[in-house]
Amino acid sequence: MKKIHLSILLALGLLASTQSFAQMAIDKGTKFINLGIGVGGYGYYTAGSGIGLNAAADFGVAHNITAGAVVGYRSYGSVASYKYNSFDIGARASYHFNELLNLGTDKADLYAGLGLSYFSFSYGGAFDSYGTVYVPIHLGGRYFFSDNIGAFAELGSSLATLKLGVTFKF
Repeated sequence: MKKIHLSILLALGLLASTQSFAQMAIDKGTKFINLGIGVGGYGYYTAGSGIGLNAAADFGVAHNITAGAVVGYRSYGSVASYKYNSFDIGARASYHFNELLNLGTDKADLYAGLGLSYFSFSYGGAFDSYGTVYVPIHLGGRYFFSDNIGAFAELGSSLATLKLGVTFKF
């Protein structure tokens, strides 16, 4: 009887250790959607007050590599002549460090990458606007509470310095 209990305990221990050393697999076909808010910014055009809204979609294109799109909007000020609007849209690619860092969980995802985006800033009237193309960088992490739903945090040089929100894996 003791041998059966020991065998069951050994089997459960092996299963638990296999689970705890698993890493989130990022392969071709993996899909993520991030929806969140953004705060902070760089320079005159994005450092103002206001909370930004952002969304990103990342699609697995190769082992540990995703490519996708990002969009963001931010508005602040209450009087028409002092109302500031920022808009950002672009493409991005990320490398996922889960395997390289040998993360001990399949719930976490750490990534960094570059993009190519168009940034538009307007204030006051229709002729008071500015737009440019730039290369944003990002460093982020996701933590999944279930198989498909989690939270994300991302630092970057886009419309907001810090983005926080909910993430979905498909």
